[in-house]
Amino acid sequence: MSIPVVTVGQSREDLVGGLERLHGPVTVVRRCGELAELLAACQSGLARAAVIAEGAQELTASLVDRLAAVGVSVVALSDDPEESGRLWSIGVVTASLDVDSATLASRISDAVGEMPGHGRRRSESRDSGFADTAAELRPTDAPEEPEHAPVGAGRIIAVWGPTGAPGRTLVAVNIAAELAAEGKSVILLDADNYGASVAASLGLLDESAGLAQSCRLADQGLLDAESLKRIAAPVFAKATSFRVLTGITRPDRWPELRAAALSSVLELSKAIADVVVVDAGFCLEADEELSFDTMAPRRNAATLRSIELADTVYAVGAADAVGVPRLVRGLAELERAVPHAAPRVVLNKVRAASAGRSPERELREAWERYGPGHGIEVFLPSDPEACDAALLSGAVLFEAAPESGLRLAIAKMVCAPVQQNGKSSVIYSRARRRLKR
Repeated sequence: MSIPVVTVGQSREDLVGGLERLHGPVTVVRRCGELAELLAACQSGLARAAVIAEGAQELTASLVDRLAAVGVSVVALSDDPEESGRLWSIGVVTASLDVDSATLASRISDAVGEMPGHGRRRSESRDSGFADTAAELRPTDAPEEPEHAPVGAGRIIAVWGPTGAPGRTLVAVNIAAELAAEGKSVILLDADNYGASVAASLGLLDESAGLAQSCRLADQGLLDAESLKRIAAPVFAKATSFRVLTGITRPDRWPELRAAALSSVLELSKAIADVVVVDAGFCLEADEELSFDTMAPRRNAATLRSIELADTVYAVGAADAVGVPRLVRGLAELERAVPHAAPRVVLNKVRAASAGRSPERELREAWERYGPGHGIEVFLPSDPEACDAALLSGAVLFEAAPESGLRLAIAKMVCAPVQQNGKSSVIYSRARRRLKR
């Protein structure tokens, strides 16, 4: 079966004519005058591969991901080793400018054969971060794809929660701090594209939007370990430290956090850190209704991609009459959006005033009545005094309130067991406050 190919630019040799004369596995169906025309041709379903003879410097990770989402592989011609390395890092197959037609045809065939889900559109097997509801109308009966080994040895922890203020950032920041205090190298990413607040919580100047900078470099294939370390702001707490990629400074900057670029940032972060903690946004909508049959970027692609790539997902909800139903509905949405996520449920702000005299027992009974299919794994006690002290000083809990029941509960959740009495963390927190009085 012949592979339809579109091309753009002129090479030293008449490669198009050479490919046509081969009468082999490749058929040139259109010669395009510019990259935009090639992109339109690919999105129309005309081709399975694109050959870029001129203009390869305009290729970005998002553009390559956009083409891959409609099942198109990209082959670029370049003799510049640095440019070839950049193109390879964003998923482009490269060949020399003076490559012969037979070799180029072979490279095209190999590139198409290595596409995820060969034989079907990639949008049917993996969320590309672009809205394309037409993909939902196509049958999906293909087997699961094999898992690929991660680039780095680190693991990703995503902290997610439904709308409202369940305490996602509080939990994410202090998870990062506790793991760093345990001796692990940690990078904290603020991927909340609605209301980034990690920088404010830690008293950092939120002017650079470190995650947006990293995604911009990753999109161009220029992000490396040294660049990432330079962009990530160091945070020092007592005898430990961790790095932070601050979030976008305005919600309207969300297009800067493209899924393909964020994937590269996360993979590179795993290569240089033991743990990558992501403060994810709340919204899981895929935006298809707003952009049917288009390839517009998705508003919530950063949140969805963070959860997709996470090794552990903490679902944080507020322990009150409003927060618990929101979390139950949010878990159902999360299961539909990312079926493999397997979140660990965390109820935050647990206090007797909102849940009864025995808050953990009352919350468990209420949770079982809702029947969400996920058990509650962690209860985090409400400790507004400790939280206010930490926020006022731009510090983390183990620095501002090391004996806080909230701090100890978070440490127990993610680190080696913390010495506590046999009572619940909620009861312990109340008793500690009474002793202080």
